[in-house]
Amino acid sequence: MQATDAMSQTAQQPLRAGNTPIALRPGAKRWHNAFWRHRSLLVGSIMLSIILVGVAFPSLFTDRSPVVMNIRDRLQPPNLVYPFGTDQYGRDLLARVLYGGRTSLLMGGVPILIAASTGCVLGLLSGYYGRWLDALIMRVMDVWIALPIILLALTIVTALGPGLVNIMIAIGIAWIPYYTRMVRGAVLSVREYSFVEAARVLGLSDGRILLRHILPNIIVPLIVMSSMGIAGAILTGASLSFIGMGPQAPTPEWGLILADGRQFIRLAWWIGLFPGAAIALTVLGANLLGDGLRDWLDPRMKL
Repeated sequence: MQATDAMSQTAQQPLRAGNTPIALRPGAKRWHNAFWRHRSLLVGSIMLSIILVGVAFPSLFTDRSPVVMNIRDRLQPPNLVYPFGTDQYGRDLLARVLYGGRTSLLMGGVPILIAASTGCVLGLLSGYYGRWLDALIMRVMDVWIALPIILLALTIVTALGPGLVNIMIAIGIAWIPYYTRMVRGAVLSVREYSFVEAARVLGLSDGRILLRHILPNIIVPLIVMSSMGIAGAILTGASLSFIGMGPQAPTPEWGLILADGRQFIRLAWWIGLFPGAAIALTVLGANLLGDGLRDWLDPRMKL
């Protein structure tokens, strides 16, 4: 009995550094448990972290330039000197994939930022004020969303001209109606809550109600949709680059590298394999991250 009492007293004592492990703080423990409970969140985070490290610090993996040509080494298969091989101009494919990831990720992130910010404003106004403003915005979005994303983006790029900036603007505009409809639906639900009614009774301005009471309560689905939208934007950008409407040569970009290698698909398979694998892994990682965030942040998934 004395030994049992001593053990129980020891278990109730706080953990001390030096002789026992230090317990995680509640916030850190919550993050730790979330990552191990939601495997898709863990796997997606690891995949994207590896890709981001390679894209942000390409000099850690290669010291070659992605645009310098070396005709004597053209169409070299993967080897110790060129781990990813070379293209038809003798350019190091590893360098082009790593540096091209910067452009591809930029084409995935910036358009979603444009679409999410614009769609959030339109959705807030439409859902909160309703009536004729809601009808006007939603009818425009209905027409907008009836056009496929790739077709609408292609039309806009054709009007603006090919290039990195224009393709980001085009993709961002094409994604706006999806965010507008999602935000509007969330606002229609949140605006009926009692705390919003209480804010109106207290005489708070519409702007303060929208920014301080409604927006924080719809930010979770917006984050989840944005994480998944990045994957779609990367695919759209790569598709437009593949047909020559994106960044122009010699700028490295995954879709453009694929387009360069399509004529050598049988002779030099590696030119299309590695940028294609980079696109697939990035899209997979973004989708897994989005699924994990949805499961973790949505309280209905915890019931």
